[in-house]
Amino acid sequence: QVQLVESGGGLVQPGGALALSCAASGSILTIGTMGWYRQAPGKQRELVATITSAGSTNYADSVKGRFTISRDNALNTVYLQMNSLKPEDTAVYSCNARIQTKRFNPFDNYWGKGTLVTVSS
Repeated sequence: QVQLVESGGGLVQPGGALALSCAASGSILTIGTMGWYRQAPGKQRELVATITSAGSTNYADSVKGRFTISRDNALNTVYLQMNSLKPEDTAVYSCNARIQTKRFNPFDNYWGKGTLVTVSS
């Protein structure tokens, strides 16, 4: 079994910063691309940022220049540093990872349960 567990959500004022982390554990052979997604109330889930195992990153236009995604392959952990937060960043943030559990098996998609980020004064 594979688990992704997020931490670091909470309440922050507009203009503030918050850091999220997501650790993968369990029967893991290889982790491919990892990423963060978010879903605001009444809206569809959207991509925030992704990072490949080699470190290449991709960001949604709405967070470019404010958010930074990184990962520690030795710890099977992905991070999201969020700066200059806006009320519209309020959402449940979930991490995602493409994980291979056995040799010759395909990579499967795994999701964390999510952590709530609220940006409000």
